Amino acid sequence: MAYYVARTLDTDEIAEAEERITAALSDEGFGVLSRIDVAETLKKKLDADFRPYLILGACNPEFAHKALQAEDKIGTMLPCNVIVQKTENGVEIAAIDPVESMQAVGNDALSSIAASVRDRLRRAVEAA
Repeated sequence: MAYYVARTLDTDEIAEAEERITAALSDEGFGVLSRIDVAETLKKKLDADFRPYLILGACNPEFAHKALQAEDKIGTMLPCNVIVQKTENGVEIAAIDPVESMQAVGNDALSSIAASVRDRLRRAVEAA
């Protein structure tokens, strides 16, 4: 089972893809709390070249609150990461599948929360 949901967009512009996924996430109740430009960071820290690759930390406050109430250490797995990366075929967007990642926790109370978050992330990726 894949630990993510992904699709390649019909654009070669990473900024456009980032804008599209950010808007789609917003439509599903997520805000982007963090943005890591991996290529820029690797260049600065290691002088290594890397393809355009962004990690967006997406959070839906309602579901984050529910998850934190169910499992106090779940913050180690928040926010939900979404990547935007340049590939040979265009720009790909991928989001974590929280159902897969939450299985490691072993708390049944998280199952329905994770399923709802997965559905919203999937819709956002498909809509971007």
